[in-house]
Amino acid sequence: MKVFEKLVLPNGSHIPNRIAKAAMEENMADLNHVPSDELMRLYQAWADGGVGLIITGNVMVDRRAMTGPGGVVLEDEKYLDTFKRWAQIARSKGAQAWLQINHPGRQMQSNLGQETWAPSAVALDLGKMSNRFNTPIEMNQDMINEIIQRFANTARLGEKAGFTGVEIHAAHGYLLSQFLSPLSNKRQDQWGGTLENRARILIEIVKAVRAVVSDTFTVAVKLNSADFQRGGFSAEDAQQVVVMLNELTVDLVELSGGSYEAPAMQGQARDGRTLAREAYFLEFAQEIGKIAKMPVMVTGGIRRKQVAEQVIESGVDMVGIATALAIDPNLPNEWKRGQNTVPELKAITWENKTLASLANMATVKFQLRKLSLGKSTNPKVSPLWALTLQQTAMACRTRQYKKRMRTYSFAS
Repeated sequence: MKVFEKLVLPNGSHIPNRIAKAAMEENMADLNHVPSDELMRLYQAWADGGVGLIITGNVMVDRRAMTGPGGVVLEDEKYLDTFKRWAQIARSKGAQAWLQINHPGRQMQSNLGQETWAPSAVALDLGKMSNRFNTPIEMNQDMINEIIQRFANTARLGEKAGFTGVEIHAAHGYLLSQFLSPLSNKRQDQWGGTLENRARILIEIVKAVRAVVSDTFTVAVKLNSADFQRGGFSAEDAQQVVVMLNELTVDLVELSGGSYEAPAMQGQARDGRTLAREAYFLEFAQEIGKIAKMPVMVTGGIRRKQVAEQVIESGVDMVGIATALAIDPNLPNEWKRGQNTVPELKAITWENKTLASLANMATVKFQLRKLSLGKSTNPKVSPLWALTLQQTAMACRTRQYKKRMRTYSFAS
């Protein structure tokens, strides 16, 4: 089976098979924003399950800028020993382990009480839920320089902790994706306007990261195939960005799609009966593969062995699996033994797509929580119940975060 063949990266390192645990946001850090015991247990399950690559959930480059409370932050060496333990666990069965490093930009909820930065002062449009997010401050040159250095610093610390790579998150509507999209980037300076200018911050971050890590440390980029909004970041734009990345030492590009405003990465409407529906960014990944000098990974809805096999046989180098591995972390081992396990969650057909998206994420986090406690998952959990539990937990986490940040601000 080609899916269990190793992949050699441009930096000379290898991934033992073609299955990656794609990033999912866990919100399981402790009060110091470092990996908790529960998070360690969760990653042990994935390491034991047989994936070739583990990409962490969001690791934030700045504790003032969170995709959600309970997120992991790596911005100094204070808790580096805990990160070393996390890396050891993730790598314990031979997988590569990469930190997904990120900044939310305008996709940070206003109730966290922090200043919101973005390329332009353009607010999120989430209908009735728009008021949960502040209109951001347009970043000045100093802010942009700081962000570039923060990404590089987190990557440097990640290597010091024993991770084998980082994935720079430039997808799903977060800060770097906001710079790439003409809908959220209205700037007229060197950071906006043409695609070359809109991609400049991503290119500068890749260069800055490369400058502070070793040659064998993997530097990957997560990119939207498109953001699925009229006038936004298009498939043609994505192809041009990959051409730009070809000129740098990038070891892999992961393709996904969507944002908070258009959550295509969740694919709720796709029933998985055909390859095109299940691996729903595949066609684009095949096109990118023709121009990319680095390996290409596709993530989005894959949960069947035969689909994973077809993806690899089509010329894509890696399959990223998220939800299916949240339900069954042992999936790669089962596939290798010849079992045709197909993990899936209860379908969510709510009319309010934003709420449905939140419920979908909540049902995934429900499974992650179960695994983190050493318990069996429950893919049949009620989405409404999962969402209620998640919202309650997030409210508690938000209060803890705000209290902690008041102390942090005073101490700094």
